[in-house]
Amino acid sequence: MSKHVQRIFKLAVAVFALVLAVNLGAGTYQAQASTVGAASTKQTKTITDQAGNKVTLPKNIKRVAIVGSIWPLPSVMAVFFNSADKIVSMPEPSMVAAKHSLLSELYPGILKAKTASNDGTSINTEELKKVKPDVVFYGAEDTKMQQKLTNAGFKAVGISVGKWKGNTIETENNWISLLSQIFPKDNKAKILKDYSNKVAKLVQKRTKNIKPAERQSVFFLRQYSSTAIITGGTVSFGQYWADAINVKNVVDIPNSNNVTQVTMEQIYQWNPQHILVTNFNSAMPKDLYNNTVGNYDWGKVAAVKDKQVAKMPMGMYRSYTPGVDTPITLLWVAKTVYPKQFKDINLVKETKAYYKKVFNINLTTKQSNKILKPDTSTWQ
Repeated sequence: MSKHVQRIFKLAVAVFALVLAVNLGAGTYQAQASTVGAASTKQTKTITDQAGNKVTLPKNIKRVAIVGSIWPLPSVMAVFFNSADKIVSMPEPSMVAAKHSLLSELYPGILKAKTASNDGTSINTEELKKVKPDVVFYGAEDTKMQQKLTNAGFKAVGISVGKWKGNTIETENNWISLLSQIFPKDNKAKILKDYSNKVAKLVQKRTKNIKPAERQSVFFLRQYSSTAIITGGTVSFGQYWADAINVKNVVDIPNSNNVTQVTMEQIYQWNPQHILVTNFNSAMPKDLYNNTVGNYDWGKVAAVKDKQVAKMPMGMYRSYTPGVDTPITLLWVAKTVYPKQFKDINLVKETKAYYKKVFNINLTTKQSNKILKPDTSTWQ
């Protein structure tokens, strides 16, 4: 073989080796890229939130923030996880409730959550960034909040308060269902739905055949001060509680919501047979019996005359709203208004059984009584 041919042969071999190396390198890169893509998919999941938005979230969520108007949600999540460790930021009104409820006794870690610039309506995104949440839950109806959070780079998940039109059972069931999708390891959707629907059916069965003349009327004292009386009207949680036990919510103002202001004169005209006082105020039944707030005179109202004023339960949160205590609250409302129809229901035992069955939490008798018979007279 001539030297010229040898040179050509060596050059061809070199070119072939170079092409082979490039192709092998590209194949390796493609394989690596494919592996990275697969790993990325395994580390995230996409859900549809209750605002109808698709949100891609990390599967391993360690830090959770709650902002805006969904004040019961921190308590729901603490019980759902049986721990408050994931909650790094929560609305100030939620913290106030936590300090006065059994929630902080069961999960003292919730008191470590930050409330800086998280007042229950607005949020400072720069302050929120400091707690480094993996996901931020907000009220699904607040589109401006959603835009503000996503524009700031947060993974924002909408949780609806109003989608189920005040039906606290449906609202709670759907909250737990969405949380179970996001945190499948803690899935409690079916067991809660079965339990709460069973309670709702029991209450309906026992109250639906009560004669119209024997059906009671009720007024929900949502907020109460020397300057204002706030109730829940025809589109409110109060209306749901009334419908659920087949009683009349006396507030007949069309399209009135959860924050409907009324006068004492209107209450005189409605003359409710029962008044249920929520935990959005510190008043106790004795405050109505003795007229200790403002210049109101409750003595003319049937519920006060007959000593039928009751303080609603204060479980993990204020029980007037949806929350983990909703099925027990429904039983409480039913037994409070219709004691004869529910005389066999022991609310302390039911509360303990519910928490154990659904959340695997062992409440003591004292803790159950604290839920059912709260004393808010010492609240500041």
